[in-house]
Amino acid sequence: MAGEVKAYFRREERYEGLQLVFKEHPEAREKVIQAIEETKKETGCNPAVFENSEKAGEEPYAYYVEFNDDYDKDGGEFFEVLLKKLGIDHCEE
Repeated sequence: MAGEVKAYFRREERYEGLQLVFKEHPEAREKVIQAIEETKKETGCNPAVFENSEKAGEEPYAYYVEFNDDYDKDGGEFFEVLLKKLGIDHCEE
């Protein structure tokens, strides 16, 4: 899956977010959501997950995973496990 999905990370104080974009490879959509669900089970974390699409009603081209009020920094571990499952070794700038 390397190269099919691009990751973009964002952090502010107690907030962490990761956008997983598969716009160029829509076939990767199910792999991404499956990896998110598996990571939730493995880590016990339940972040908010949003679909991103260009227009309402269209198929999503990305998922955004976020942790709000992340006092314990659980998001970091979750994101590391998720990125490893997806074969992603770095986030885009």
